Amino acid sequence: MIKVGEKLPAGTLMEYSEVEGEGCSIGPNAVDIEKSLAGKTVAVFAVPGAFTPTCSAKHVPGYVENADAFKMAGVDEIWCLSVNDAFVMGAWAREQKTAGKVRMLADGSAAFAQALGLTLDLQARGMGVRSNRYSMLVKDGVVKTLNVEAPGKFEVSDATTMLGQAKAA
Repeated sequence: MIKVGEKLPAGTLMEYSEVEGEGCSIGPNAVDIEKSLAGKTVAVFAVPGAFTPTCSAKHVPGYVENADAFKMAGVDEIWCLSVNDAFVMGAWAREQKTAGKVRMLADGSAAFAQALGLTLDLQARGMGVRSNRYSMLVKDGVVKTLNVEAPGKFEVSDATTMLGQAKAA
């Protein structure tokens, strides 16, 4: 499992763009993790699945509601990662009203979650291999804080905890 002080692995996530602009076409676009983190402070949180109860009712809304406070704490971007495809993440972004607040990034094959050592086996529940629920503060690609939830829990990866860590960093 990735540790505080380590650099995030290189890789590509996918993001669904609703509108054309800034070099992005409408539809899924590749996001180079290393390039996108360069020189930035990013609050990253991951969820087991889009549209799932805790993720939709608590996890994403907390970050959306606190987006301005994160900016004031020096966070350049907030990323939500899930083992879903970019189309699902785009639909979830619309439903959660994340535009301009939280980037909804797809790790469709769980490659990034696996590279981090943060996978969750939900095959018995029909969901396959997913990402653990976690949050981390990343500065210029290096993990500064890491909060990994115990299975079935939502206690340490919430927006309030991450915001406190961002303010202290």
